[in-house]
Amino acid sequence: MGGHGHGHGHEPYTVPDYKIYKVEDVPELMSTKRALACQGLKDPWLRNEVWRYNPKEFGTEKSRFRLFFYRGFRTGFAAFLITIAGTAIYDKLYPSKHDHHDH
Repeated sequence: MGGHGHGHGHEPYTVPDYKIYKVEDVPELMSTKRALACQGLKDPWLRNEVWRYNPKEFGTEKSRFRLFFYRGFRTGFAAFLITIAGTAIYDKLYPSKHDHHDH
């Protein structure tokens, strides 16, 4: 009872040390940092975006693309095949009165 997640065998969430996130480890962010520096600007919060580029957490850009487009492909294709088969069976059991095949 209570439902606060205490004592249910789960480890409490630990916040990772901020020092592990380095802009220098992410080429995309380094180009942003250089572009800002060319204009005399600096983004003190850029380090907060480093975690988004961790392939262990979020995969690569290619793997995210594949996941986005193919996530429900198998289920959708199965539904498509069932619909086609169901329509064909229905048309055989209940032919339309408007089909004029006896010319």
